[in-house]
Amino acid sequence: MDWSAIGKRIRQQREYMGFTREQFAEQIDVTPKFCSDIETGAKGMSVPTLCWISKVLRLSTDYILYGKTEQENPDSVMMVLENCSKRERTYAEQMLKIFVAAMNSNEEKTLL
Repeated sequence: MDWSAIGKRIRQQREYMGFTREQFAEQIDVTPKFCSDIETGAKGMSVPTLCWISKVLRLSTDYILYGKTEQENPDSVMMVLENCSKRERTYAEQMLKIFVAAMNSNEEKTLL
């Protein structure tokens, strides 16, 4: 396991989502120091902690552990939606409908 790379992926997503280390540590039920150790690669984590990190950061465990992108996972959209609240799923559905309609409109223009 490349704990430094794992920690870097976790830190990048935590920062992207706007969590301070303290907020994130509280959500995954660890100390801020242990969270720092995970992010720097100084320490590994248990499977339950990995699962909490995955859920809170909305990342697959494959991505956290191995850096596999969502493009490599054909069910990535469904996985993201499963981790969303009902409200977030409703917004995502609306955005996808708009996106698909725009893509279809562009295809029709290209064909003409």
